[in-house]
Amino acid sequence: MSAASFELAPGVSLGGDALPVVAGPCAIESEETTLEVARFLAETAARLGIAAVFKASFDKANRSSVESYRGPGLEEGLRVLAKVRAATGLPLLTDVHLPEQCAAVAEVCDVLQVPAFLCRQTDLILAAARTGRAVNLKKGQFMAPEDMRLAVDKARSTGNERVSVTERGTSFGYNNLVVDMRSFAMMQRHGIRVIYDVTHSLQLPGGGEQTGGLRHFAEPLARAAVAAGADGLYLEIHPRPEAALSDATTQLDPPRAARLLAELVALRSALRSALGSPPEGGA
Repeated sequence: MSAASFELAPGVSLGGDALPVVAGPCAIESEETTLEVARFLAETAARLGIAAVFKASFDKANRSSVESYRGPGLEEGLRVLAKVRAATGLPLLTDVHLPEQCAAVAEVCDVLQVPAFLCRQTDLILAAARTGRAVNLKKGQFMAPEDMRLAVDKARSTGNERVSVTERGTSFGYNNLVVDMRSFAMMQRHGIRVIYDVTHSLQLPGGGEQTGGLRHFAEPLARAAVAAGADGLYLEIHPRPEAALSDATTQLDPPRAARLLAELVALRSALRSALGSPPEGGA
């Protein structure tokens, strides 16, 4: 089945020659920090000539410990995200965790994201898709790539065809993730556009009160995903990653993120020049 191109957000298409990026801090920590990352993303995207969507979560509902920082909550989080749009013009993506959150989030954000641990929750997927906004389903760490077509079918059953899946690694034993580079082709063959999540796939989930991570693998895994035919990129950026209140071991600082994005855009361009547009279901 051919994977159709579609507009994820205004000015941001999945399935063309370009390599769009979804990026921002893991969680909204403060208005100041959120705007700092958003301005960096807008400037970097303009300089590299890429389309970008700003991402930040108002709630991290699946933190390992009840003591972990979750975010400012729905109302304050949407207020900050609205400030991001006003300041930068970037389209917005954020997570929803409950069906009743979807309508309010859709008033502010262009893309509603269903978190990985909730990617089979039928009521949540349907509520997100019925808003008419694009829906990004994070692939569960417990899900085979080809099984995500059933989650996508749930969203599409509402008549909403603007549905993507984000690959973020698969559980490999305890407290580890691996990325199967075949997964992009597997899902694309079912007509699904697939984004690669650079930073979440670096996690070492569980194993204590906070999730660990292997940030030093960001570059090789991102290169491999682009070469394997990912339709877009997803990464988390924080001005001071070690001080981040969530995902401190995997987020990238702005200079490193800028270098990586420039390299990946160049790689995508080189591959397209050498191979032409790859066939559906593989690079």
